Amino acid sequence: MGAVIAPSILSADFSRLGAEIKDAEAGGAALIHVDVMDGHFVPNLTIGPAVTKAVRRVTQLPVDCHLMIEDPDRYVQAFAEAGADMISVHVEVARHLERTVAAIKEAGAKAGVVLNPATPLDTLVEILPSADFVLLMSVNPGFGGQTLIPSVLDKAVRLREWIDRLGLATRIEIDGGVTLENVERVAATGVDVIVAGSAVFGKGDARGATSALVRKLAALAEQERRA
Repeated sequence: MGAVIAPSILSADFSRLGAEIKDAEAGGAALIHVDVMDGHFVPNLTIGPAVTKAVRRVTQLPVDCHLMIEDPDRYVQAFAEAGADMISVHVEVARHLERTVAAIKEAGAKAGVVLNPATPLDTLVEILPSADFVLLMSVNPGFGGQTLIPSVLDKAVRLREWIDRLGLATRIEIDGGVTLENVERVAATGVDVIVAGSAVFGKGDARGATSALVRKLAALAEQERRA
């Protein structure tokens, strides 16, 4: 199975959020990605558990909450109760990462750890066996619509090799700067989930944009199957 698309609602029209999510779902989205920013860890302020709860009400897809916040431990339970199926926290801020990952799992969600572009893979040595997924940021977090940092693709390849060598089931997610033009290159690194924000919701046709991304990934998976 190849990579799947997770539209990020950060770029959606919040005046019609439910319809935007439904359109992305109809286009073949596999997850709905929710970017949570606190204005401290990143220079932007976005949504909280209330919007996550609203997202949960309008979709049956897994809800993937990426916590870009300085004190994730305070809010893990609230996001889980709001309906998050997946919750990820940054290694740069989680002082007791093992405990945070355990708390996410105890709350009933899949636990992910996130690395900013300049954060080395070595920071995952001790936590990787405990993480359900790793989210690699391919832009510096805080804003949508940025350009993908190419070096992160090599990072994804190395992480894929590491996970496979250890025989782990840990999934890889990548987020930032994904476009219709580069999505195949991103998928070729071996990641499992590709987050797309402005490439889905910035086009005025979330269903069509999602479908175009999904078709590209399906064609790439078919090429790899035949190779």
